[in-house]
Amino acid sequence: MERPDSLENPLLSEMKHFCKRIQEACNELRDDLTPYRNERFYRLAPMRLYTLSKRHFVLVFVLFFFCFGVSTLIGVSGPKIISENSYNGLIVSANGSKTGPFDLWSPLLTNYNQQLWLTSIIELNDNIADLSWREFGMNVELQGVMQDASVVRISDNVHDKNRSLHCAAHQQACDEIIVLHLGYLNYSRYKINVSFRNLQHDLKDIKNVTFVFKMFNTTFSQVEIWFRFVFVVMTFIVTCMFAHSLRKFSMRDWGIEQKWMSILLPLLLLYNDPFFPLSFLVNSWFPGTLDAFFQALFLCALLLFWLCVYHGIRVQGERRFLTFYLPKLIIVGLLWLSAVTLGIWQTVNELQDPTYQYKVDIQNFQGMKIFFLLVVCVYVLYLVFLVVRACSELKNMPYTDLRLKFLTALTLVVLVISVVILYLRFGSKALQDNFVAELSTHYQNSAEFLSFYGLLNFYLYTLAFVYSPSKNALYDSQLKDNPAFSMLNDSDDEVIYGSDYEEMPLQNGRAIKATAKYQDGSESD
Repeated sequence: MERPDSLENPLLSEMKHFCKRIQEACNELRDDLTPYRNERFYRLAPMRLYTLSKRHFVLVFVLFFFCFGVSTLIGVSGPKIISENSYNGLIVSANGSKTGPFDLWSPLLTNYNQQLWLTSIIELNDNIADLSWREFGMNVELQGVMQDASVVRISDNVHDKNRSLHCAAHQQACDEIIVLHLGYLNYSRYKINVSFRNLQHDLKDIKNVTFVFKMFNTTFSQVEIWFRFVFVVMTFIVTCMFAHSLRKFSMRDWGIEQKWMSILLPLLLLYNDPFFPLSFLVNSWFPGTLDAFFQALFLCALLLFWLCVYHGIRVQGERRFLTFYLPKLIIVGLLWLSAVTLGIWQTVNELQDPTYQYKVDIQNFQGMKIFFLLVVCVYVLYLVFLVVRACSELKNMPYTDLRLKFLTALTLVVLVISVVILYLRFGSKALQDNFVAELSTHYQNSAEFLSFYGLLNFYLYTLAFVYSPSKNALYDSQLKDNPAFSMLNDSDDEVIYGSDYEEMPLQNGRAIKATAKYQDGSESD
């Protein structure tokens, strides 16, 4: 008599049962993460956005501008970001020579100074107009001073670089030249020897040479630590409150805005960088690079959020990865790759050569700028196309129209303020030879830092508030057996936003005005 297979191969039976359970778990997870075939015919998790009146919308914008204004005023009254120490080159040079060698000693530095720049300004005699773009050589030797006052040579070689003078007609001083940039400080003081070459024929036109040491103000570093900490705590609280408000709703019932907010809020936490204090405890390039990586990741995720929402709010069917997400990921991914590559390129080269500038590799840098600007143009055109098409197709749909209007209005405000901040901060010389290092020297006071950080933080906090369900929001499963809420089964076309707002009766001492708005993502207040 033959034995059954279950007795013959018990291990195989157990393996089949285990694989079947894994497959069922994966199917359940896929069902939770995959939206229904048509979002128009099921009720999304309710949003607070649908229950806000016009007065409430005005109050939301007023509160947003108030918080942003307070952060900006605090920044205006804060300390300067960059501290400067100037030295007359004729005094520190040998025998008063205008070409050096110049023996320069940096001021005493601490970890709160974060970074160090050395720049040079060549001043000209009056009515000199023929030195523009004059090429010259520069030799730089860098040494570090230990705590016992001993001097250590940081690099075995003297860095030999070529630079060019840019002097406008009848300008008394040429444009500032960056001699070197240190992304982190290993020593309490630095000794730098600088000498110029190929300027012998122009000595009569040179009046003076000024060297300027630039570093972060220690007071600003302390302010930055505290405000980053405040933003980290606030973001953590907002993230927890947003997740708590959606706890009773299945993930497949979340709207596309709610799903994206669950991604953007944790990334905003990284953007505020909870690891920032490590840069004051560890003398390494890693904390600064990590901060730049987090910022690029959040900003690109925000760009991807705008593309997905403006497209997804119009596409009601299943959003396939290849047709919906992949083109957007390619565009934003190229922007992220450009930003990260530029930062890594700068960091790696400066670790080997503090005098490195992108002008040494000008062809690659120009190619990077052109590529970056082309991708930005493609992104802007694609976003404008999605916004115009969504607004034209959904302008008569009550709920989606409200979602589009609010997101577009708030985002437009944020973009306009961002452009103003970037222009005031960088001016018209945002893309120069030493892109990353030179941008940092354009900080003037704490207002630029706090306004930009506060703008993005308060923007995400506002979106989290309007997209989260209220504490009284009711779920579909709690209402389907209640005849008082039979109107929830009405279609979107039969319910006009705000039409029944004032005419709903009272039940159990509470207005059920929101029941007429629950369809397709409304909520009961």
